[in-house]
Amino acid sequence: MITGRSGNTVLLLKSCILKVILTKYISYSPILSRTMEKNWLLIKEQRAYDIDELKALIAYQYHPKAVEILDQGSIRIEKSEKTGRIKHVFINEKLVASIRAPDGYLLFSIEGAKLFLSLVPPLTMRVVIAPEIATFIAKGRSVFSKHVLQVDKEIRPGEEIFVVTPEDSLVAIGRAVLSGWEMGKMEKGVAVKIRKGLRK
Repeated sequence: MITGRSGNTVLLLKSCILKVILTKYISYSPILSRTMEKNWLLIKEQRAYDIDELKALIAYQYHPKAVEILDQGSIRIEKSEKTGRIKHVFINEKLVASIRAPDGYLLFSIEGAKLFLSLVPPLTMRVVIAPEIATFIAKGRSVFSKHVLQVDKEIRPGEEIFVVTPEDSLVAIGRAVLSGWEMGKMEKGVAVKIRKGLRK
């Protein structure tokens, strides 16, 4: 089930309530019935469009297989009341992703990152770090190149990536400062700026 805080959702609720009242107490007209059914169809079409938009973003930014995240339970989409654009995505009432307003970039939450790791095989969009520094990175410290054990060579600077242990357990989510190839070669400098750590 997909819901939101947009005008379409309010319209849907009003239509449902009105239909129940009219059905129970009076014989409503076919014209009114057709209007409410049309509203239903319009809202369903918008929901389908929202899901397609999310799938396109996830596939483009992360990996095509990651779109399966949206199949992991009941989806609720929260939209901006001002712009009508998608703000947050919930699965089984847990926040899994947000969309950054200025550029439309989709950012996974810790819950969403865990789903990604469970569905997309290593080393996709991952930076593997030495176990002894995992605690510090989980608190929000930056990852330096010298701490990188393995990395997805396809990572590009500026991309959102997942910092993991050698066992593929999530440590943090961050923004790549270097390319994956550079992280694997350089011995100095910041490789990943952490946005959200497990303990941050």
